[in-house]
Amino acid sequence: MTATGTVVPGRVGVVGLGLIGGSFARALHRGGTEVLAWNRTRSIYELARVETVDGELEGDAVGTCELIVLTTYPAHSVAWLEEHARLVSPDAVVIDACGVKRGPCGRCLAVAREHGFAFVGAHPMAGTQYSGFAHARADLFEGAPLVLCPPPGDPVENLALLDRVAGLLAPCGFGSVTVATPEEHDGEIAHTSQLAHVVSSAYVKSPRAASRKGFSAGSWRDLTRVASLNAPMWSELFLANADNLVDEIDLIVGHLTEYRDAIAAGDREALEALLEEGNRAKEEADR
Repeated sequence: MTATGTVVPGRVGVVGLGLIGGSFARALHRGGTEVLAWNRTRSIYELARVETVDGELEGDAVGTCELIVLTTYPAHSVAWLEEHARLVSPDAVVIDACGVKRGPCGRCLAVAREHGFAFVGAHPMAGTQYSGFAHARADLFEGAPLVLCPPPGDPVENLALLDRVAGLLAPCGFGSVTVATPEEHDGEIAHTSQLAHVVSSAYVKSPRAASRKGFSAGSWRDLTRVASLNAPMWSELFLANADNLVDEIDLIVGHLTEYRDAIAAGDREALEALLEEGNRAKEEADR
């Protein structure tokens, strides 16, 4: 079967109704966009159909979408696109919302070129420690950054393509758009997101975590928030970006060792220098 439907301007298909996919669906629906959706668990789709989703993203309906958003795990997003690529209209654009870009972008772009539609990698920089459609929010992306990874090619054509994607996603309320290559994205995300989850997960394993009540406030809350995570999903993301993430882990282990050695040696001068260094690094990063 090949694409047979006529594209309905503005119609969006969402693959996956978890936290991110559900939030896309709710934000777009709130903005007046017609939303079709597919979800592996049928009961979740039926729930979304009551309040958010206008129809099912299957069969010929795939070919009527101007934009399709892949929001499941990276491997499944790629598999869904490979399975449904012949149904996608050549007038459509497909984006993914995966937390890594090199693998998904490379494979999805190859599929898109084979079947004659446009593909752009995307990563909404928003989320919570919770997962699932029950926690999806129409305002999740408001003011948040959006990273877009256009395909290699003519800059003028890519600018038009990125403008089109940004326009279709306008109801989501993203605060900024950053353009990057998949390689740039994965390098940055290893530090800003993935390392934070690793550190948080390791930090809560102290035996003292169980007796913290009455002794903890903002520091504990801030450092442990992302220890609550979806382990299968984050394992897939970590392993897909292992080279960058291992480099970041090695860096922080080295820095922690510097602090540990200064404290163990009672070297106040060295410790103060390390802490001042951290202060300056934070100030520079926030400029």
